[in-house]
Amino acid sequence: MVHKKFAVALLAAAVGGCAQMADRPAAPQDTSAEPSRALAADITANPVRSPAEKALPPTDIWERLRRGFRLDRHTNHPKVEDYITYFSRNESYMARVTERSRRYIFHVAELLEEANLPLELALLPIVESAYDPFAYSHARASGMWQFIPATGRHFGLHQNWWYDGRRDVDESTRAAIKYFTYLSEHFDGDWELALAAYNAGEGRVRRAVERNQRRGRGTSFWDLDLPRETERYVPQLLALAEVVSRPDYYHVPLHEIPNAPYYAEVDVGSQIDLAQAAELADIETEELYLLNPGFNRWATDPNGDHDLLIPRDKRDTFIAALAKLPRDQRVSWQRYRIARGDTLSTIARRYETTVAAIRDTNKLRNNNIRAGQTLLIPSASGPSGEYAYALDQRVKRGQASGSGRRTDYTVRPGDTLWEISRTLGVSVRQLARWNSMAPGDTLRPGHKLVAYASGGGNSRTTRKLSYRVRSGDSLYRIARKFSLDIGDILRWNKISKSSYLQPGQRLTLFVDSATSG
Repeated sequence: MVHKKFAVALLAAAVGGCAQMADRPAAPQDTSAEPSRALAADITANPVRSPAEKALPPTDIWERLRRGFRLDRHTNHPKVEDYITYFSRNESYMARVTERSRRYIFHVAELLEEANLPLELALLPIVESAYDPFAYSHARASGMWQFIPATGRHFGLHQNWWYDGRRDVDESTRAAIKYFTYLSEHFDGDWELALAAYNAGEGRVRRAVERNQRRGRGTSFWDLDLPRETERYVPQLLALAEVVSRPDYYHVPLHEIPNAPYYAEVDVGSQIDLAQAAELADIETEELYLLNPGFNRWATDPNGDHDLLIPRDKRDTFIAALAKLPRDQRVSWQRYRIARGDTLSTIARRYETTVAAIRDTNKLRNNNIRAGQTLLIPSASGPSGEYAYALDQRVKRGQASGSGRRTDYTVRPGDTLWEISRTLGVSVRQLARWNSMAPGDTLRPGHKLVAYASGGGNSRTTRKLSYRVRSGDSLYRIARKFSLDIGDILRWNKISKSSYLQPGQRLTLFVDSATSG
């Protein structure tokens, strides 16, 4: 917990708008129809449970959250009513964001309970980022909890070229809990003011309170003159808590999530290539990145820490496979002969690593190198599309001007630019640029986006890829994943269409990097 006297001065100067919303629902429009105020007034509290019912452990995460709800939901307030209506009418949005939360929400609830905080806070990442750990706003806020860089560093979230703790699932949640604890104490346990301060900044909320005190006005959240975004922020959370407390009443689908851990933490003990780690755990690389979104590159930070989150049912598989892999084989290495004009920085950029990593590996005292000298360079083992960082790089050529085949996309409730970019096979930055947006701008359901496929054959490169067949794979699934024809896969590997693929079998694929990454 951050000590109040220590944090007040620093936070007032540095925080100022920590939690920018990366993928929030649009502001409700017409709420005159339903639910009406009469309906809202008719809503009753959660039924009282008997001691025997309370003693039973909750079977799903939603029931666990309900038992930990503490906040007054103000269901008769017009702004809360508006958002109850919004969430009730946008069933697809609720289904998508609650499905997206399934990897994380149990662990968020665990940490909140340990800190004795209201479990309504487990719903706040829906408001902040739609539970998208890769969310990024135009104000440079990042991760599920949308920390800006300065606030993240203040609460211990390390940020460098390899890693951004603001996106780390567990670490960012612990940092958010420290911040909530501080804000709750600072505002004397008034959670509505604490939440407003998380969004708008402690200083702004404190000044609004002081301004009303001088004018003899009320000092509750509902009385303050705050930014429009903040005035919507708290009602959204309260409305979400109301809807989650009574999903059947509001006809809102919640993705079924067991009250059980999704992942386990494993200390790898050294730097490791993330594509290789995914293979050791027998999971897709994308799944590994979704659990470890803090990693910016193809490997963990060479200087640590070396903890990875692994799906709980794959933990033992991963540990057993890792034990058989020597540390010096956990990343790939290339020997590079220095050419005239080379510098460590140009070599580092070419191999997607850092000058410091090259110096450490080769025990160099400084940045001086000589033509003809050989360096050992850590490098990615898999094709660029295997790594999350490639999302912003894989279509640099041929699409920068917006030339090529046009694709139109209609935004659906719960969509994020990151997910849309994955669907369309483009980068987040290009998608934003083509549509005159910033990468973190809020998406409105129904809004039309445009993207462009590569227009020229020279803009593409073909990679020879050795693909390891996974359990459940089929020729159709592999062909679809890499945008290939099944006939080509059969020809390249000299197999027949009736061949049965075995887990662990290796297939040779020639992959167009411009379409498949």
